[in-house]
Amino acid sequence: MEWKLKSYEELSKRELHDIFKERVQVFVVEQNCPYPEVDGDDDQAEHLWLEDGGEIVAYCRLFPSGIKYKEASIGRIFVKESRRGEGHAQLLLEKALHTIIQVWGEPAIKIQAQHYLNDFYTSLGFNNISQVYLEDGIPHVDMLLNTSQ
Repeated sequence: MEWKLKSYEELSKRELHDIFKERVQVFVVEQNCPYPEVDGDDDQAEHLWLEDGGEIVAYCRLFPSGIKYKEASIGRIFVKESRRGEGHAQLLLEKALHTIIQVWGEPAIKIQAQHYLNDFYTSLGFNNISQVYLEDGIPHVDMLLNTSQ
């Protein structure tokens, strides 16, 4: 297994195709949520994923502050359905947090979390900063991690 972190410009056509394919599988097909998954923000993101034998196992995109929010952010977080329960989500978020906090030196990270994952993100230090709301028919909550505390 190999971790990869690439800017949009560094992605090969195959990598971009595979990322879009897996994101559509998780966020559109699996969650039965028809929405524009390719949202025009990928060119401003760093893409972090775990690859195993050419298969994307876990993925997220990272944004520095001032792109999505005034804070840095993490989004499009997923673990491939067939690989869930193997600890990849924890490792993915640890890598993402390390990049944003240690490498980029960002003081805060904001996420829009699916509400059912609230306890997972709280265990990583995130705090709820909104009430639960529906985003594309799925309950979400805004969460913030202050890295300077």
